[in-house]
Amino acid sequence: MTRPTLWGRLRGRLRDGASLRSWTVDANDGIVATAGLLEGFAGAGADDAVLIIAATAATVAGALSLGGAKWAEAAAEREAQLVVVAAEQAELAAHPDHEVAELAAYYEAKGLDAALARQVAEQLSARDALAAQLETEHGIGEVMSVWEPVWEGVGAGVAFLVGALIPLLITVFVPVRIESWAILGAVVVSLVLTSVVAARAGRQSVVRTLVRTLAVGVGTLAVSYVVGLAFF
Repeated sequence: MTRPTLWGRLRGRLRDGASLRSWTVDANDGIVATAGLLEGFAGAGADDAVLIIAATAATVAGALSLGGAKWAEAAAEREAQLVVVAAEQAELAAHPDHEVAELAAYYEAKGLDAALARQVAEQLSARDALAAQLETEHGIGEVMSVWEPVWEGVGAGVAFLVGALIPLLITVFVPVRIESWAILGAVVVSLVLTSVVAARAGRQSVVRTLVRTLAVGVGTLAVSYVVGLAFF
């Protein structure tokens, strides 16, 4: 079996609704977190140099922090799966008949009669006893590969970075006198686009997703600006 290429993995993730929605959420975090920081500094009267340094630091730190957190979370999940796999392998080796009986009981509780449940359990066990036990007892359809946590971390970090670049680039190229309004406008447009993508990927209401996302995003920017204005 050939290992998928980098481009093949990326295409697979882009076609996966859950991955696409997760990336849009991470991008929204980058947009709102960096823009909120900038609005706070702008409210405090910071000049262009300070704003650029703050935006750059927020972009880099945020991408590394989120990517590291997602990697650590996925790595911990994989380790937990491996513990479960080892335990199930030991049980199958020691008590194979008992494991088949457990599998049959599971399908019988799902509504099959006892004879059919036993037949299903035996057939699944004959094909791949470990996979059958993992899926029915623990909900593990596929054990995460060693590279999966890395992909989770890199994907989250890059998504955050892409989102954070929007307010960062505005800070670099837009005159300071209209910077706050430009950031606000760009944030609204960006959040609308990412919210539509996330809602469609998750088959959710576009309107409700937009309202929630814009309320959080615009509210964060407003509060950040007021804090900078009031306390600095």
